[in-house]
Amino acid sequence: MSMYMSGSPALRARSVTPASARLSDYMPRINDHNVSNHMNRSAGALGHAKTYFNQAMKSLVSRYSKNDWENSNMSMYQLSERERKLGERLRGDAYQAIKATDQRTRNRQASNTKRLGERTNDITFWKDELTKEMHTMDTETDNLQTHKSILEKAYADTKNPLSIAEECLLQREKRQGIDQVHDHVEKTLTREVDAIKRCQDKMRRAIEKAHIQLKMNRAAQHACDKDSKDKFHAQSLDDRMHQMRNTSGGLGFHPGIENLDNTVTVPYSWVKFTQENIARSQRERENSERLRGEIDSLLRACANEMWSNFNTVNNSFNTRIQEANDAKSKLQANLQWTTNAIRKMECSIEALRKAIHDKEQPMKVAQTRLNERTHRINVELCNDPVMKGLQTEVHEIRESVRILKEKLRQEENSLVGLLKAKAALQHDISVKENSLMIDSKYCLGMRNNMPMDPQLSPIFKMSYNSL
Repeated sequence: MSMYMSGSPALRARSVTPASARLSDYMPRINDHNVSNHMNRSAGALGHAKTYFNQAMKSLVSRYSKNDWENSNMSMYQLSERERKLGERLRGDAYQAIKATDQRTRNRQASNTKRLGERTNDITFWKDELTKEMHTMDTETDNLQTHKSILEKAYADTKNPLSIAEECLLQREKRQGIDQVHDHVEKTLTREVDAIKRCQDKMRRAIEKAHIQLKMNRAAQHACDKDSKDKFHAQSLDDRMHQMRNTSGGLGFHPGIENLDNTVTVPYSWVKFTQENIARSQRERENSERLRGEIDSLLRACANEMWSNFNTVNNSFNTRIQEANDAKSKLQANLQWTTNAIRKMECSIEALRKAIHDKEQPMKVAQTRLNERTHRINVELCNDPVMKGLQTEVHEIRESVRILKEKLRQEENSLVGLLKAKAALQHDISVKENSLMIDSKYCLGMRNNMPMDPQLSPIFKMSYNSL
């Protein structure tokens, strides 16, 4: 039982920790011989005993002097005090050692218990993520199988709004300046045109792609399922370890177990393994969703209806028009604020100019006073507080004028910037109005006039109701 604290299993040794908690088992033994030796060492400073004749005993006896007796007593006092202090310090050190080791042991066990709880939470989190991903993949696999079955039945003529989509792209080339952005509307229009042009080729290859994708989905789901089962086993074990306490049953020593390392991963690779499984499933699921989107587009294209792309583009147009209107409103608000700021700045500049002009008379008064006081004669030419005050007044007025002129220069520069900003805002508003006319009047107007009848073809009706 005392061997579990040793280091290496190959160099096993008995633990220095006592098997019993009794202090008397490892305290030094104290007897008369130990005390005598200790006192003799402390009494080394005493004088030698002298020989005296004892009349009663009729013999010579050894006797110490009174000083030796007093010195001996003093030595005993000092020895006792020194040993008491030493004992007190040792007791304090022992108490601190007991507290420190107990606290360290409790802290370490609490830390590891907390880590076990955190580890259990981590396992639960990733297991739930795997389960959620598997359920999502189940749904996606079923959806893809449904789309594949529909695609195998769907084969018809294709009519689509290709010319209108291309016309929208051409009209949007008339946008100006910063509004010539590669936005979501342009992306969805381009995707719509490309999907229409690739419709026939995709229909011939889509069934085979769906067949391959179903296999990839099942493989990714199998990897997630195996990982989830492994985590369920680890979760059960670590949860039991997390609940284990010093009073739990089934505890025992396992010498050398701390040196056994049969792990195959570290936390980083452990998380990465599950993340890769989930990422793989997500990638395959995204591919499956993308493939279903392609199949759905094909079915609608074959029926001269491209509901998905049509609605996506229309929604993008509506969103973009709303964004343009919002931007235009904000620009107009900023234009109004800028106009107000220009008016206020002009008033401020006028006030600064007036303030500078108003400083002229006080400057004249102060300088005239100083000039007139130079005409005093003889001893009356005194550098009195009046003179100092007038000099200070002149300096202050001059500094005030300098500050006001600097503020005037800054505000005049700011006014120039505000005027430039106003012109830029007015130009940008006109650009936004042009873009709004293109998107709302021309493009969206053409698309709203395009017929989208679900009863246009039996193939479309079948795919629309099924999806």
